[in-house]
Amino acid sequence: MSDNLSELSSIGVSVWLDDLSRQRIKSGNLQELIEGASVVGVTTNPAIFKAAIGDGKDYGDQVAQLAGEGASVEEAIETMTTQDVREACDLMLPVYKASGRRDGRVSIEVDPRLADKTEETIAAAKHLWQVVDRPNAMIKIPATSAGLAAIEEVIGAGISVNVTLIFSVPQYKQVIEAYWAGLEKAKQAGIDLSTVSSVASFFVSRVDTLVDKLLDAKEGKTARQLRSKAGVANARLAYETYQESLQSPRWQELARQGATEQRPLWASTGVKDPSLKPTLYVDELAADDTVNTMPEKTLRAVAASAELHGDAITPNLPEAHRVFDGLAEVGIGFSDVARQLLDEGVKKFEVAWEDLLSSVQKALEQA
Repeated sequence: MSDNLSELSSIGVSVWLDDLSRQRIKSGNLQELIEGASVVGVTTNPAIFKAAIGDGKDYGDQVAQLAGEGASVEEAIETMTTQDVREACDLMLPVYKASGRRDGRVSIEVDPRLADKTEETIAAAKHLWQVVDRPNAMIKIPATSAGLAAIEEVIGAGISVNVTLIFSVPQYKQVIEAYWAGLEKAKQAGIDLSTVSSVASFFVSRVDTLVDKLLDAKEGKTARQLRSKAGVANARLAYETYQESLQSPRWQELARQGATEQRPLWASTGVKDPSLKPTLYVDELAADDTVNTMPEKTLRAVAASAELHGDAITPNLPEAHRVFDGLAEVGIGFSDVARQLLDEGVKKFEVAWEDLLSSVQKALEQA
């Protein structure tokens, strides 16, 4: 699997796996992906844990033990998910050290039901950080209004954060501000800024799914030509914003004090439309200083059929701007699109979490 993935890494893209399960850890599969598929990080979310734990196959003994101890469903889920993340962090520790703490990261998300609760998110993030107790962990916090305020405080406490559910450049600019403000608080608290890391997770395929639906309701050549282009264009404009932010005197002062860049991370990179090339959101978003987190299906597609040509973003920024001009021309307001996607993203994770709670509760009762 190594050639295309190695080339992707040489461009400057960190390949992270968008999946985790106990079976993947215990079977040696995750270690194999680290050694043979250039995987240097792992991301999780409520839907991933629902898939991993929901059927109970690899967690039966632990569920029985937790039931015997009288654990609540929330306690049981925390115990199981943090164990998986802790073990994945241990597997990733050599990568973390070899990359100078840049990669080797494993992300775990706060309870999605807290997305609109700042103080509760802060408390949950600090608690998860303490429970996982690994320097290469990352706590995922959604970029809602409440989440942005929490991100600043959590970064200020010296905790590494994966900011998730980002859908627009204006939202991303708020994320950058929260990261910088958090770093400034951390510095005031005497925390070594080089120990604090963050990525900004920009969702890609979900943008095309919604925008293409809107375009299909429009008439005319322009609407047809814009189909399946918004997701890549949106991410490219985010990368442009990232590069511009590094020129800020405020950022350069933080960098002098040891801060590390909050790299853009391309999430939701498995295509939803089967007519699209399965590696579209990898090929077209390859650029230095980025992370691409992929489900294994996409990872294997990249290994088999990626078409990489170096930096695919910077030379194509004018085209990205033209795509957004075209969307405005046909009457698609992207701020509305982003707002809907954020609301839907939070809801999807809430539903997955509720389903997980239900299945684990049932397993505890039957144990």
